[in-house]
Amino acid sequence: MPRLHRRRFLEDSLLAAVALSAIQTTADAETRQDEVKQKSANETLQHAILGCRIRGRVHAKEFSSKLGVSIAYVCDPDKQLAEELADAVEKQQGKRPKTVQDMRVIFDDKSVDTVSVATPNHWHALAAIWAMQAGKDVYVENPVCHNVTEGRRMVQVSRKTGRICQGGTQNRSRNDLAEASKYIQAGKLGKITLARSIIYGKRDSIGPKGTYATPPQVDYNLFLGPAEDGPLTRPTLHYDWHWQWNTGNGELGNNNIHMIDMCRYLTGITGLGQSVLSLGGRLSYEDAGETPNTQMVVHNFGDLTIIQETRGLKSEPFNKEFKDGAIIYGSEGIIAGSVLCDLQGNVLRKFEGTTENHFANFVSAVRSRKREEQRAEILEGHQSTSLCHLGNISYRLGKSMNAADIRSQLESYKLHPEVLATYDRMLGHIQENNVSLDKTQLTCGPLLQIDSAKETFVGDARANELLTRPYRKPFVVPKENEV
Repeated sequence: MPRLHRRRFLEDSLLAAVALSAIQTTADAETRQDEVKQKSANETLQHAILGCRIRGRVHAKEFSSKLGVSIAYVCDPDKQLAEELADAVEKQQGKRPKTVQDMRVIFDDKSVDTVSVATPNHWHALAAIWAMQAGKDVYVENPVCHNVTEGRRMVQVSRKTGRICQGGTQNRSRNDLAEASKYIQAGKLGKITLARSIIYGKRDSIGPKGTYATPPQVDYNLFLGPAEDGPLTRPTLHYDWHWQWNTGNGELGNNNIHMIDMCRYLTGITGLGQSVLSLGGRLSYEDAGETPNTQMVVHNFGDLTIIQETRGLKSEPFNKEFKDGAIIYGSEGIIAGSVLCDLQGNVLRKFEGTTENHFANFVSAVRSRKREEQRAEILEGHQSTSLCHLGNISYRLGKSMNAADIRSQLESYKLHPEVLATYDRMLGHIQENNVSLDKTQLTCGPLLQIDSAKETFVGDARANELLTRPYRKPFVVPKENEV
C-alpha cells in the first residue's frame, strides 16, 4: 500500500475508534465544597461579565451557579444585549445585575472581585489588563489576545499585580487528557514527530463589502476600543468580526485555538517553535471577510512538526466518524484526544477521567491565590494563542501563487512528509468545492524563522510589525516598560 494511502487508512481506523469511544467527556464535576471553602455570605465574590452574546451567556450560566459567586454587572456596547443578559441572570440568581456599556465603570468599582471577558477578540487583552491593574482576577476567553505582544503583556501584568488570570481553553480541565498527557510525557508513546490540530466546519459568505450603519443601540466607539477606527464594512456587526483582521483572527483563532492548545497540552511543548509557514485562501465567494476560509499552518519545533488545518467550505469530516480534534503521532503509537492506538490503528486503551468545571477551577484559584492550581494559567493561553497568530502572520505576508509552484516551494523546504500530504489533500478538498485551481491562486506565506525566547521573528521587519498593532487612545495596551 502506498505510504500516503496507508497513513490515511490508519487515521481512518483510529479516528473511527475514537468516535466510538466517546472522545469528548461530557460530565462536568460540580464545584466541590473544599474549592469554595464554605465561604460565608459576606465573602461572596462579586463578579462582572464583559460581553453578552454567545460566550457571555455561558459565563452567566456558569458563574451564577457557583456557590459564593454573585454576578454584579454585565457589560456590552450593545445596550440590548446587556439588558437581555441581565434579565437571564436575574432569573438564574434571583438578583438583577447592573448593566453598563463602558467596562471602565466596572474597573472603578472596588466591590467587584472578578471579571470574565467574553468580548470580541480585539478587546480580550486590554480588558484583562485593565481589570488586573484595577485589582480584579480575570477569566478570559480564547484566543486570549488579538496579537502576540498583547499576550505577553497579559502575562507580565498578571505577574506584577499578583492577579489570577485564566484562559478559556476548557480541554485542560479534562482529566482524561491529563492522563494521556502524562503517558506521552513519560515517553511511552516513543519519539513524537507529528501533531495535528483539525477544524472542519462550513462557513458561509458574510455578505458584500460596503459601508453599513451600526445598530442604534450600540456604542460603536466602545465596540471598536483598541481596534482601528473606521466604518462598519460588513452587513452584520456581531460575530462576523471574526473574519476581519481588525477585530478577529479567522477560524485559526476562533475554534482551532482549542485544538492547538490540546496539541501543546498533550505533548508538553513550550515556546513558539523555530519556524512557521502558512498557506490557503478565502475561496469560493467574494465578501467582506478577509481571513482565509481554507488554511494550513506548519510549525517546526525541531524534531516535532505541528500542522494546523482549518476548512470553512463544505467538507467531509477528517474521517467519517470524526470532525475535529488533536492527534499526536509517536514511534510507539498514536493518541487521538484521549484514545491510544497502536501504529496499525487498533485501539489499545482509552484514558479515563471526568471533566472538572473550568469556571470552578478559576474560582478555586481565586480563593486559594495559588496560580499553580489553574488548569489554564495565562502563560499557557498566551503560548497557544501565539501559534495561531504566527500562522496568520505568515499568511498575511504571503503571495498569490499557483498550486504547482506552491508544491515546489514546499518541497524545497524539506519539511515533514505529512506537510505535502496535507497540502495535496487540501487541493482535493478545494476541487471538490468546484474551485478551479487553474483560475484561482492560493496565498503562500513565507517560511518565517522565530526567536522563541524573544518572541520575535529573525530578520523580518514586516513580520515583526504584525506582532503588535497601532492603538487608538485611550484604548492602548501598555508597552513593556509601562507595565
